[in-house]
Amino acid sequence: MADYMEPRESIGYWLGEDPENILPVLAGRYIGANPPLPFAFRGFRRNGILQTGDGMYDMDLTARLPEAGQGDYAYVFGLVWSDDERSLDTGIMPLGPIGLYVNERLLYRSSAVDELDPQAKAVVPLTLRRGWNTLLIEARRTEAGFGCRFGAEEAKVRILQVLAPFAERKEEAGWLYSEPTAVPLFGEQGNGAFPDYRRSEKSSGLRWLPAGEWSADRLARPNCERLFGSPDAGKPVSALAWSRLGGALPGERTVWEGRVWGATTLWLDGTPVLRMEQAGTFREEVTLGEGGGEVLVQTASSEAGWGFELDLSGTRGPIPLTLPAGVRGSRGPWLYAGPLAPDVTAAPAKAASLRRLFEHANGGEGAHGKVYWSLDAPGCAVRPFYENAMLSNKWTTGSATNFGRWDYPLGVTMYGLLRAAETLERKDIVDYAYRHITACTDFYDYALWDKEIYGFPSVNHQLVLIRMLDNCGSFGSAMLEAYKRCPAPDFLRIARAIADFIKNRLERRDDGAFYRLCPGEYAANTMWADDLYMSGPFLARYARAADDPACLDEAARQFLLFRRYLFMPEPRVMSHVFDFKVGKATHIPWGRGNGWTVFSLSEILEALPPEHKDRAELLDFFGELCGGIAALQGESGLWRQVLTEEDAYEEASCTAMFAYAFARGVRFGWLPRDGYGEAAIRAWRGLVREAIDRQGNVHGVCSGSRYSFTPDYYKYDLRTVINDNHGIGIMMLAGVEVGKMKECLALPLRDERGASADEK
Repeated sequence: MADYMEPRESIGYWLGEDPENILPVLAGRYIGANPPLPFAFRGFRRNGILQTGDGMYDMDLTARLPEAGQGDYAYVFGLVWSDDERSLDTGIMPLGPIGLYVNERLLYRSSAVDELDPQAKAVVPLTLRRGWNTLLIEARRTEAGFGCRFGAEEAKVRILQVLAPFAERKEEAGWLYSEPTAVPLFGEQGNGAFPDYRRSEKSSGLRWLPAGEWSADRLARPNCERLFGSPDAGKPVSALAWSRLGGALPGERTVWEGRVWGATTLWLDGTPVLRMEQAGTFREEVTLGEGGGEVLVQTASSEAGWGFELDLSGTRGPIPLTLPAGVRGSRGPWLYAGPLAPDVTAAPAKAASLRRLFEHANGGEGAHGKVYWSLDAPGCAVRPFYENAMLSNKWTTGSATNFGRWDYPLGVTMYGLLRAAETLERKDIVDYAYRHITACTDFYDYALWDKEIYGFPSVNHQLVLIRMLDNCGSFGSAMLEAYKRCPAPDFLRIARAIADFIKNRLERRDDGAFYRLCPGEYAANTMWADDLYMSGPFLARYARAADDPACLDEAARQFLLFRRYLFMPEPRVMSHVFDFKVGKATHIPWGRGNGWTVFSLSEILEALPPEHKDRAELLDFFGELCGGIAALQGESGLWRQVLTEEDAYEEASCTAMFAYAFARGVRFGWLPRDGYGEAAIRAWRGLVREAIDRQGNVHGVCSGSRYSFTPDYYKYDLRTVINDNHGIGIMMLAGVEVGKMKECLALPLRDERGASADEK
């Protein structure tokens, strides 16, 4: 038996086996543990430390501090938040002598060999404590170089979000670096003290960069000119500014007064309040309505200057303005977008949004033809950040909350929520899944722009940095499942980009089979059974949504190609991986790898028309696989982590996938009721008694895997994680399909050959 919990702790003990009783608990627990938290919008200095394409922070200080002499020191300082203690592998590439201090303790010091080798990289495990963590890097300039490159390993998956220290920069994103100093000030070689991130920058004894305050000259200029510079003579431009009233009441009479340097329009909640055609002062009385107090200004440059001033007062005194939309990291009340073309007429409802980019006044190719919001500080842009990675899900070992993240396990989770909602007729669950998906799709264009401007995207990391099927196929498939219910244009547009990657840029063998090239990585030149799920269901859904039947043909072909490489005739299951470096399969029948295969094949068979040329062969393959898998089911109803190893632990996610595939096979008539229907019910019974507790927590799910030629890796290195995202969605899907199958069992079932299920 799996022995994940005492019997009375299981959901089956209390609610029995009916999926309609269990699905609401599974969905409710997941939604409750992953609330719809938005991206964090923060000020970020464009001229600060940026990330490279692999996610490493480029801390090469040679060009940033040209005044530093040989032997001088400088420091790079940042804050990392963590809700709970967690570990994170980081990489550091010294460009000279380096010391890394975490929470004021030396964690790493470079060796002479590493300092002189530009390709040297040390992997440094970071243990983050609950709350704020300080990261301080001490660099010394030598002939070898000055600084380092530093960041999370697999940065697009394991997010390391850094905030600026010191009171003046509170809530601002990004690292600070110090001016050079001839003597070490902090740590082992300094006076032992460390800078206090809660105090002012001056208290540290060093000046920190990028500069946080405007110079007196820039501060004296009108706001838009201060931010965006003086336009070329005879080439007027415009800018948008967005703020919000703070503390005013509906129906209150207010006075708006100020000054403009060029043609300007002011809106309140989308209604024009004032239009001025030229520079001058103004005073306007406005009665507030019932709106949210959104203030939008569009102002054009002129020979007199570029910008505006605005003060508001009401019956109770001055009315403050505040930053809109929860932007953090600035002391000013306005967001600014510019320079824009002067003849652009703002549509207030669309302009006052953090979801859009604006056309740059000078146009241009690619992402540089766009602009986004800025704050009134030197080089300070607004950027959205996915910070849920830093927030804990208290029900999950070592996991973050997941809302707004695009990755493949969450693709299965969203699919499970959508199907469970359909079964339960629960619009609220549909709405939650849709909000998660649109949190990603709404910022797709922004994320592409952000990557081009800053080197590494702040959101939608895997979608924007597509390198493999994991990054796009699973979540893309869930997105297209949502598209069936609500055909948002962005869903299909993004799906086209994914389909283009799969069809035209994904690595293939000479016979056309998908595989992973991954040069320089452990997985170089391999084929994984997992990739049948990462490709097949997406291609099938895209074929229908985009009326592109060739994609369905491709999905069918890949299953037959993968069969040649990975199918093990005895015991009629799939090897996890084929390693082309050694020219053979691993011959390890990992449970979830086989689960991905039959789960996905059942979806391809549902989509294939009866006359499709590959249908008969795929039906035979499905039957052969299901027969081999069914023969290995344990007494508890669960299957093992390595299907053929009796001492391997019983694993829940593969069990759910097998239940899903068997139930669909019976329901659609591809498998006989006798044997397979019973196996699906036994699997579901085992899950509700052994792997799902009464709070809806999911136990017994193997963590994400690499691969090995030995079963010991899967049995002993890959341990189970409570509420791992690889298992939550498929648990709901298994319940949906077992419930549908049980309904159908009351009806006379017939397979595709015309025989009734009762005759088999």
